[in-house]
Amino acid sequence: MADDAIELEVDGRPVRLSSPDKPYFAELGVTKRGVAEYFLAVGPGILNALRDRPTTMERWPGGVREDVVVATRADGRGEAFYQKRAPSSRPDWVQTTTVAFPSGRTAVEVAPADLATILWMVNLGTVRFHPWPVRAPDTDLVDQLRIDLDPQPGSDFAMAVAAALELRQVLADAGLTGFPKTSGGRGVHVFAPVRGADFIAARHAAIAVGRELARRMSEQVTVNWWKEERGERIFVDFNQMARDRLMTSAYSLRPTPRGLVSAPLHWDELPQVQPSDFSILTMPARFAEQGDLWQDLEDAGPGSLDTALEWYERDAAAGEGDLPYPPEYPKMPGEPPRVQPSKKNPANWQE
Repeated sequence: MADDAIELEVDGRPVRLSSPDKPYFAELGVTKRGVAEYFLAVGPGILNALRDRPTTMERWPGGVREDVVVATRADGRGEAFYQKRAPSSRPDWVQTTTVAFPSGRTAVEVAPADLATILWMVNLGTVRFHPWPVRAPDTDLVDQLRIDLDPQPGSDFAMAVAAALELRQVLADAGLTGFPKTSGGRGVHVFAPVRGADFIAARHAAIAVGRELARRMSEQVTVNWWKEERGERIFVDFNQMARDRLMTSAYSLRPTPRGLVSAPLHWDELPQVQPSDFSILTMPARFAEQGDLWQDLEDAGPGSLDTALEWYERDAAAGEGDLPYPPEYPKMPGEPPRVQPSKKNPANWQE
């Protein structure tokens, strides 16, 4: 087949787009070129979301289809996959930086500083971006506290919205300013700019904020790591603040046939919307009218984690210390045994 690639001019750089007519969201009539045009339409917003941040690419090079298998750690044969390391064959203008994983190994990742680099990532089939909460060159210094409100079976988006509205006040009580967005699915994400902190402190702050929210909404919210203990509540996924556990960026596309978008919001509109309101088809017009609603996040002065960390120490003194890390992590200092409660026994658990 002849190469039908086209060239896009993006901020003065030529960016090659191969197979522009390949269906990407076939039910919507959106091709690969349509995906590129979407990201150009929300360019200032996606650039704000990713600028200088090491970013894992979620690549769907064959387009988004329900029959596509996503590669996992256990089975890497899927057609769609997550790519952490920057490809070795890349233009010399593509920006990168070095990150350290929990294992101590390091890798060079793409850290886009311009829209051309983001469109180059789109050409690789990237539809969803997963940026670290750090910026190059200091990739050990967290500058965003990110709270993931994740509806469990039996709960829904409306419950996540209610939790987010209360979370706004919890963050304010901690001296932090939160900014909401849809996750692209049923959940809500709230980000708060913070002065530089290490990953352990940031995760402890997320645990403390989650616990405070759960106290205020005990019937609706939980921080229980084990699924068997969560019930029909909103789970505050504190481990999204662990090193190399990443959340979807604003303006990313959810790789499902409807092409929903992780959409930045104003707080006052949060109770009025549904995730389905924001898609690859509707977001460009919204962006043209309102611009990047999270420009305020970029402009906001960073807050201190001190109060949240004081809450963490208070809770630890009362017997509520650290919580389990993700399963791929090495054993961490102060972490309780990674044994689900139904399997606790003297051989595998020490109080």
